[in-house]
Amino acid sequence: MFLLFQTLVTPFYAAAMLLFFWLPRVPLYRMAVSWCRVVLFGARWICGIRYRIEGLDNVPKTPSIVLSKHSSTWETLALTQFFPPLAYVAKKELLSIPFFGWGFRLASPITIDRSAGTDAMQQIAVQGRERFSQGFWIVLYPEGTRIPPGRRSKYKTGGARLAVELGVPVIPVAHNAGYLWPKGVFGKRAGTLTMSIGNPIPSDGRDAQSLMAEVESWIEAEVARLGNPVGVAA
Repeated sequence: MFLLFQTLVTPFYAAAMLLFFWLPRVPLYRMAVSWCRVVLFGARWICGIRYRIEGLDNVPKTPSIVLSKHSSTWETLALTQFFPPLAYVAKKELLSIPFFGWGFRLASPITIDRSAGTDAMQQIAVQGRERFSQGFWIVLYPEGTRIPPGRRSKYKTGGARLAVELGVPVIPVAHNAGYLWPKGVFGKRAGTLTMSIGNPIPSDGRDAQSLMAEVESWIEAEVARLGNPVGVAA
């Protein structure tokens, strides 16, 4: 039922964004945020996936880079609801996916073209400065791909390197969504998950390695604290 729900609503939003492609980037992004809100609504009422947010008062007013745990599709949708406009760093290939990719292209992502011959970090930095000037923040997943709940992968330093280069703080985000909406599993589980937003971590005078080590330590400790939410009442 949830898959059918997504199949019905996604083409509508993609078509609307394509129809209004001439609008400035932020209004187009707001349309994408509306799609995320509708999908989260469907997940709640069809699948029973509810959520609570901790640390909203930690979100600063100044441009920042968000570094999040990546164990579910849920957090990709939810981050748009609680932060200023976000530019997601993604592979260019995602833009070719029918409907989703077409709309995603208009939501101002930072895309990496590995066939371009330039360093991926250089591509991100150039587009990152442009997105900041347009009123966007930047979000990256340090582990690079969705990781099954209860596991961890090597944290790449790209997000920390970008923060140091652009001179902006890092906002760490942890959650336990992977237990309810896991990667590669058709079904979903009911429960109340938690997303936790940490204090901003300044990048001034830091090297990328130590900055990312601090981010990783906070995220993984917070994920362990949140635990498995399966069966937790709303």
